[in-house]
Amino acid sequence: MFNIEEELKKLPQKPGVYIMKNKEDKIIYVGKAVSLKRRVTSYFRKTNKTERIKKMVSLIDHFEYIVVDNEAEALILECNLIKKNRPKFNVLLKDDKTYPYIKIDIKSDFPNVIITRRLINDGSKYFGPYANPGAAKEMVNFIKQKYKIRQCRNFKSTTRACLNYHIKRCLAPCVGFVSKEEYRKQIDEIIDLLDGKIDKIVKEIDTQMEEASKQLQFEKAAELRDRKYALIKVSEKQKVSNINENSIDVIGIAKSEMQVCVEIFFVRGSKMIGREHYFFPELKDMEDKEILSGFIKQYYLDNPNIPNKIMLQEELDDKELLEYWLSTENAKKVEIKNPKKGEKLRFVEMAENNAKVTLENKEKDKSEILMELKNVLNLEKLPHKIETYDISNISGEFTVAAMCVLQDGVIKKNLSRRFKIKTVFGQDDPRCTNEVITRRLKHSLENPKGGFGELPDVIFADGGITQIRAIKEAVRFYNLDIPVFGMVKDDKHRTRALINEEREEFKISENLMHLITLFQDTVHDTAITYHRKLRDKSVTKSELDEIDGIGPAKKQALLKMFGSVENIKKASIQELMQVKGINEELAKKIVLK
Repeated sequence: MFNIEEELKKLPQKPGVYIMKNKEDKIIYVGKAVSLKRRVTSYFRKTNKTERIKKMVSLIDHFEYIVVDNEAEALILECNLIKKNRPKFNVLLKDDKTYPYIKIDIKSDFPNVIITRRLINDGSKYFGPYANPGAAKEMVNFIKQKYKIRQCRNFKSTTRACLNYHIKRCLAPCVGFVSKEEYRKQIDEIIDLLDGKIDKIVKEIDTQMEEASKQLQFEKAAELRDRKYALIKVSEKQKVSNINENSIDVIGIAKSEMQVCVEIFFVRGSKMIGREHYFFPELKDMEDKEILSGFIKQYYLDNPNIPNKIMLQEELDDKELLEYWLSTENAKKVEIKNPKKGEKLRFVEMAENNAKVTLENKEKDKSEILMELKNVLNLEKLPHKIETYDISNISGEFTVAAMCVLQDGVIKKNLSRRFKIKTVFGQDDPRCTNEVITRRLKHSLENPKGGFGELPDVIFADGGITQIRAIKEAVRFYNLDIPVFGMVKDDKHRTRALINEEREEFKISENLMHLITLFQDTVHDTAITYHRKLRDKSVTKSELDEIDGIGPAKKQALLKMFGSVENIKKASIQELMQVKGINEELAKKIVLK
């Protein structure tokens, strides 16, 4: 039995990483500390804590810790453990959107230039990200038009050059028509181009043009001239600022009542080449500097595109430690700056303003949907949490229910729940619905911080009057006042309207109808999937597991060969004996069964 008070006394006054776990032994938070004893003990003191920390502490069943030599080692270990375990209460980046990068595999003898959305620490050079995928594609097309690099994805030596060589689009390294050193000169110039070093390239081209003219190589000089003007043109397209550092990331943050948005601008060679934004729900009570510190750790871990400078508004508590870690990762100095004046400050302010706009735009549709529901349904407050339920069975057998949640206008699949019906026998959907709602409400009333969370603001019934009344009966049993509405469908099985117990229909917008249709379809699919899983499991168990001599391996082999239990029943003894492990004796048992 883990005794938290006793274990707190054993904590050392040394740097390290602490790992908080719940009753299921699942990691819910990972943190670093200069002093493990001081830091971990602070969570269990009766001091002012944010709601988020209170919730986390209430779920801690036990903790572990790892002692290290210094805080820098603790930071690296913390980052790796967060990335591996993705604890619920840490700041986590979600991969719901990845922008393209331009990649050059500089380790190759004859590198290619490609577009990728995966950043890997493979020794390649990455440029970007490009917020507009079309811009990345345009740049790669420009490079392949102006430089004679290979176009093939996989380089192979051959005895015959491809068409690109004959139309002067490639120097044909595959047949040895160009040396590694000569080919590398092109790649170096392309790297300078993508780094924004246009002045350097133009100067070199001017020198080459002059040399070509002296040697009366006018065609080559004209080709160089065209490349020069094309480079100047493509460079001017990107220029947005006169910040003169070579590589800068600018980070801004904005908060709302529901979530946080972090916006990051990428400035390379005095040009803004792209931006990204990330959303973090349920972090509104965290300090900005804590969110930004967590973001930096997550974002730059294993990221081969670390800039020379990171600029942001907030002064981070662990700034020096982060700079040391980033510099080590980058193999060159990285600084975290907080500009106080001039254009650098305006750039940080622009990132913060864009984060605010991005957040407002994301939430605008959600807030409008919630407001529409409140007004149309005459609710007393905004319906932040809506739940819906569906029953699934075949002739009253394997009856199950599903619950889905619409949280702040978004369907949250991770909050879905499934139920086996325990007290109803036969096909009676209203009674099944009543049982499930009764059980669900009991969960939250007895344990508000449990897996079901808070009670819903509204319940939508998947059906009409009988389902509404069944839910209302369960709600009244606990003396609760939760509004209930039905989602009714038309003859083509499409959601038609919302109704109340008096059969009054509510007219709603097309956007809201689309969301409710998706909500209804989601709970229906969840119920059907669970029902099929139980049915298939039951059929498989009753038909095969009861045969003496048929274990998991033979059962799997039979199902793999015949596809289903029904097909196994139809098979002959000779056909069954073709399955590995099934002899004549077992085959006869299967046929007789």
